[in-house]
Amino acid sequence: MAAMPEKPAPPGCRVAAVQMCSGGDRDANLATAARLLGEAARRGARIAVLPENFSLMAQRDADRRALAEADGAGAVQEFLARNAAQLGLWVIAGSVPIANGPGERIAQACLVYSADGARAARYDKIHLFDVELPDRAETYRESAHMAPGSQVVTVDTPAGRLGLSVCYDVRFPELYRRLEAAGAQWFVVPAAFTAPTGEAHWEPLLRARAIENLCCLVASAQHGVHPNGRRTWGHSMVVDYWGRVLAELPEGEGVVTADLDLAAQAEARRRFPVLSHRAAALRG
Repeated sequence: MAAMPEKPAPPGCRVAAVQMCSGGDRDANLATAARLLGEAARRGARIAVLPENFSLMAQRDADRRALAEADGAGAVQEFLARNAAQLGLWVIAGSVPIANGPGERIAQACLVYSADGARAARYDKIHLFDVELPDRAETYRESAHMAPGSQVVTVDTPAGRLGLSVCYDVRFPELYRRLEAAGAQWFVVPAAFTAPTGEAHWEPLLRARAIENLCCLVASAQHGVHPNGRRTWGHSMVVDYWGRVLAELPEGEGVVTADLDLAAQAEARRRFPVLSHRAAALRG
């Protein structure tokens, strides 16, 4: 796959990563998200990223199915469009459960809304978390109730072309190579990382995806102990193209912001052209 020509870098753009501890009450979760999006806007962010499962950390799979929305309509999608327009803020909605049809598995969809409230992109999580954690009695089977996506998605934003991903995707570097080849100048990783895997791997994985693609990255996370008993790692952060952590919120509910310097990123890519040094046989 030939890389797309890089778009000119826009001026520095402030982005925000929102950290939450969502539970089973959708309305309460949305109220928290609205407050934190407002905080991001007050801090001067032009784009804010909500974590995976921001609207519902379900007690049971059936609860998530019951609240899955039709594509383009529903309380959560209306909330996102309304808040984006009211705040004049681009909103990356970490994941929204979207129904594929009666009895079918739902999509874990990352939705992007522009500052006028219009939907700009949808990405369905490709890699589903089907694992048994080593040395722990924790088992996850997302594929039992979720259908994997198949499309790599980029979207143009005020901070340049964005490559979309969700949580477990971060373990698959080939996805980010595809996004970079499609012209992505920064990535998002909204997540609900388990505490054991987060402690071991969260920061190294995020920094690796940024470093190997010379690409800024914004990771918004769930944190703490949720009503369903799951404990998530938190540590929402913004990472620059050199792997430096520009801002981080280790725990607690809140917002972190940082300015993406894509002009400096473009210069680093020019002076350190590792992306063009990949062997041609490995670029497929």
